[in-house]
Amino acid sequence: MNAVPSPALGRPSRRSLLGGLLAGAAVLATAPTATARPAPSTTRRLLLGTYTSAEGGGTGIGTATYDSATGTIVPGPVITGVENPSYLALHPSGATVYAVAEQDAGAVTAVALAPDGTYDVLGTRPTGGSGPTHLSVHPSGRWLLSANYTSGSVAVHPISDDGSLGKRTDLVTHGSPPPGPGQSGPHAHQIVTSPDGGHVLAVDLGTDTVYTYRLDTSAGTLTEVARAALEPGSGPRHLTFHPGGRFAYLACELDNTTVVCAYDPDSGTLAPGPGRSTGSETGYPAQLVVTGDGSYAYLANRGPNSLTRYAVEDGGAALTLLDTVPAGGDWPRQLALSPDSSLLFAANQRSSTVTAFRIGSDGSLTPAGEPFPAPVAVCVLPLP
Repeated sequence: MNAVPSPALGRPSRRSLLGGLLAGAAVLATAPTATARPAPSTTRRLLLGTYTSAEGGGTGIGTATYDSATGTIVPGPVITGVENPSYLALHPSGATVYAVAEQDAGAVTAVALAPDGTYDVLGTRPTGGSGPTHLSVHPSGRWLLSANYTSGSVAVHPISDDGSLGKRTDLVTHGSPPPGPGQSGPHAHQIVTSPDGGHVLAVDLGTDTVYTYRLDTSAGTLTEVARAALEPGSGPRHLTFHPGGRFAYLACELDNTTVVCAYDPDSGTLAPGPGRSTGSETGYPAQLVVTGDGSYAYLANRGPNSLTRYAVEDGGAALTLLDTVPAGGDWPRQLALSPDSSLLFAANQRSSTVTAFRIGSDGSLTPAGEPFPAPVAVCVLPLP
């Protein structure tokens, strides 16, 4: 089995964090009580990403169910035959999930999901790069987009009617601008489609740049139309759009900031503002998520192991920092909201746990249920 890729220079080793993982579940700290948003009690499914090549890692994509009212998580069977599935993305139909294989020989795998909980691994395709860390499905459901972190490239694969993947149709390497301070090359960390569906944006930590592409939906090829430069050494990691589609928020890993960006759907131009506080003096921001109504945003902070709550104001043009609460686990790598935005889930890599929080009417976070043991938890995906 291939080794997990080597880290970039100038920050803690992303992949070496896989060693020395803390055993057992972290104790969830008490957060202020707030009135929770009402939610009917239903049982829904979760999928869990991990590193199969890491010490203490999982054996494939984990499955679980959760109670939408209490946040209690119950384990299910493991989807085996998928290596290093560190990030997951669902097809718009809900019938197929896609996983990156974050390793030297990068790959993406398609898995068909049946309503009864059974699954079928449909096959794996190479990404043409190494260390893919992110993937997403184009809103059309016809194209899978993936970002190769170690080699600094983005790839496109066609999606067949049955959800399986075809041969790669494009591979674009970020050859310019030069790498930022402490970086040895480009490091594509994320690729996502804008809410209007007109453009594809790739976030590159190594070049401190967000690239905007237009996707040819007939040929599956990418053409660059714009790029946005972030502060040198900021290390942009993950971009999240406001539901209104005119603003987006960047978590910058290396300078510990968040950035509000204006977005022009016509041109695909992203205009970053100044870096803002994460609520922690030190740490490595991982990811922002925004509630479905666009009222609140939450940031995962690795190191301080906290979750920052922002009020979203001025139609998405501003983030006002409200507070931070303990994440309830060690090294919160990724966040996800339940479909109705009543629950927030955090995947805690080092403590091998997933923690759940009820979202109050004021956006406050209250622990829900006990920390759920999940080996090297690096991604949690609630299903509709």
